[in-house]
Amino acid sequence: MISSVVVLGGGSAGLMAALTLKRKLPQLQVRVIRSPDIGVIGVGEGTTASFPRHFFEYLNLDAREFYADAQPTWKLGIRFLWGPRDDFFYTFSKEYEQRWPELRRNVGFYHDENLRFVGPISALMAHDKAFAKNPDGMPNLHRNHAFHIENIKLVGYLETVCRKVGVSITDGNMTQAEIGAIRVAGREERGVTALLLASGERVTADLFIDASGFRSELLGRALGEPVRDFSDALFCDRAVIGGWTRTDEPIRPYTVAETMESGWCWQIEHEHWINRGYVYSSRFIDDDAARVELLAKNPKISNEPRVVKFRSFHSKRIWVGNVVGIGNASGFVEPLEATSLQVISVQTSTLADALVDALQEPTPTMIDCFNRYHSTQWNDIRDFLAVHYAFNTRLDTPFWQTCRRDIALGEAQQVVDFYQENGPSALLSGIILHPTNSFGLEGYLALLVGQNVPYAKRYHPSIAEAQAWKDRCAIYNVNAQQAMSVKECLQSLRKVGWIKAT
Repeated sequence: MISSVVVLGGGSAGLMAALTLKRKLPQLQVRVIRSPDIGVIGVGEGTTASFPRHFFEYLNLDAREFYADAQPTWKLGIRFLWGPRDDFFYTFSKEYEQRWPELRRNVGFYHDENLRFVGPISALMAHDKAFAKNPDGMPNLHRNHAFHIENIKLVGYLETVCRKVGVSITDGNMTQAEIGAIRVAGREERGVTALLLASGERVTADLFIDASGFRSELLGRALGEPVRDFSDALFCDRAVIGGWTRTDEPIRPYTVAETMESGWCWQIEHEHWINRGYVYSSRFIDDDAARVELLAKNPKISNEPRVVKFRSFHSKRIWVGNVVGIGNASGFVEPLEATSLQVISVQTSTLADALVDALQEPTPTMIDCFNRYHSTQWNDIRDFLAVHYAFNTRLDTPFWQTCRRDIALGEAQQVVDFYQENGPSALLSGIILHPTNSFGLEGYLALLVGQNVPYAKRYHPSIAEAQAWKDRCAIYNVNAQQAMSVKECLQSLRKVGWIKAT
């Protein structure tokens, strides 16, 4: 029976794993070993809607405490400066696959050159508004949102909540992982018997969580679990990151993903800071040239841009013996679509669910099922990101020419083939795409319609339908103009004590 857990790594992955396990299985002894050698990446991050669902619905944490300590801003989706259109939005609501009563087909078939008002959330984004205003003057915090959050503030919040629920957090540098024969799920395997710390302490546990980031100290280095490389679909391997203090710019309720010469650039909105990062492929541009391009595009950058190197991969198994890899220790794709914290949320919740369902005695089939599920999740993310690159015609540089020619679409090829023959049909949902796909039909339709990917079976609406489409878009447009900006929402929540004054 698993009664004690040790988490190696005190960043967001390790603390979310510890918090989730302790919250769902309070009888567990959970200890986090926070290593100064591993540290925290500490960049501004975007999230997906799975992040607030994990915190406020799955873990039932206090939203007010989160807002007060983590100080996030809201993200309704991504604004893409991508493909042949001026822009398009990918929201966390179902807009393209919905069907209005007055239309014969789902919304994806009625798009025109302007995709800014296809639904209530995209209309809010088009006007830089976050939420509708309730009669009491407070924002209507609907579920179709995520957050922009500074990693250091998130980690501080997580440490506070972990300690409140009984997680032990101690500092220590691991010098060695002892490897030997262990019994897991009734069978003898090779696993971690103890962690040796620089202090001389020998740390044992029934289950070890590897949250050591890209170093993957336990899953990768100690146990040698092989990885699947994603470089056939995701060519970017570096990011140069900078930012500036906000002055008079509006706080936009979305992440910007902007096409660059050899990759793309994010813009993440914090209340007092704007974060920009150019994600690029070192095959097509060197670090100095990428820095020059970033600064030329963003002359307001006030700090010294820094380069972060990464690789796109996932461990073939993330639960090996008595070790479970969480976050970057188990895999990474790239910052596009902000999936890092989403992955951690899904990994930690399914681990907790597995232990609860197995009465803390996981069976071989339970562990095998866990590994298959997460391998599928990694592959789904890789395939979805590949679609972003394979059809972006905005620039005709060597990088983008190579992407359009050579990107491997994996399982997404079936979706693309269906779309190119049949258009944005809602029949894709649940048939070609598995229900566990975290992006679903809506994500694919937003990217394929947004990038104006051609399809054969065009639909020509009647005059009445075309007018109904325009009327509905006009209503969304008017309603969005009356909604609250991020700044107004922050001011309202400060009045009731949800967010601290700054």
